Amino acid sequence: MSGTELPPLLLVGCGKMGGAMLAGWLERGLRDTVVVEPNPAAAAAFAGRVRVVGTPAEVPGDVRPAAVVLAIKPQEAGATLPGLSRFVGPGTAFLSIMAGQTVAGIRAKLGDGEAVVVRAMPNTPAAVRQGFTVAFPAPGVSPAQRGLADSLLTSVGEVAWVEDEGLLDPVTAVSGGGPAYVFLLAEVMEAAAVEQGLPPDLARRMARATVAGSGALLAASAEDAAALRRAVTSPKGTTERALQVLMAPEAWPKLMSRAIEAATARSRELAG
Repeated sequence: MSGTELPPLLLVGCGKMGGAMLAGWLERGLRDTVVVEPNPAAAAAFAGRVRVVGTPAEVPGDVRPAAVVLAIKPQEAGATLPGLSRFVGPGTAFLSIMAGQTVAGIRAKLGDGEAVVVRAMPNTPAAVRQGFTVAFPAPGVSPAQRGLADSLLTSVGEVAWVEDEGLLDPVTAVSGGGPAYVFLLAEVMEAAAVEQGLPPDLARRMARATVAGSGALLAASAEDAAALRRAVTSPKGTTERALQVLMAPEAWPKLMSRAIEAATARSRELAG
């Protein structure tokens, strides 16, 4: 599906993720979108290119979206989704990027157990068209609606599909939260470099460039992450000495496992 073929859309929420997706759609030629966003500043960058209203009740009666994209916080679903019930029908898919909100929960809040729902979990590199999204099509999603969802999501990066909705909880923990873990790595590397006497400006540049460059190398390489790590680790060298600390039984690998477990559990809690 080319950018000029994107049908009318209704975007609910124009925060960082919603705004990143909208920017990608506009780059692909989207011309007919209504945005529901109560904070005018959030949608200011798109003035003149989309219609913006403050609440679902203000969406014009002539709007017939092929997809309603739910890009609000999961905690806002209970107050927002009932106002979108008039769009429920076989011709409209609800594409949700809300963490934790299940298909059953979304349908219940919309007041219709037959609403067509696709759940997806993108991540913030979508802002630079380098996102990774995992999506789940609920029963009732047509091939054309799945294709539309795929087209909307690929506008901001790579997309993978799963047939088990429960997998979206660990996906949220790993991919959705993953950028924060990477940013934390850059943060602590910078702080450690300063502790060893490097000037703060140099420490910051070095940590950011090292994390960004390593990510680019990983993306460009056919080798897995473990092989690339081993290639950098000379026997009895400085990197090996550092990894002995980071890979100790109760250090980094164990902590990351616990962190992903905690985030997965929180994603499941948000379904309530």
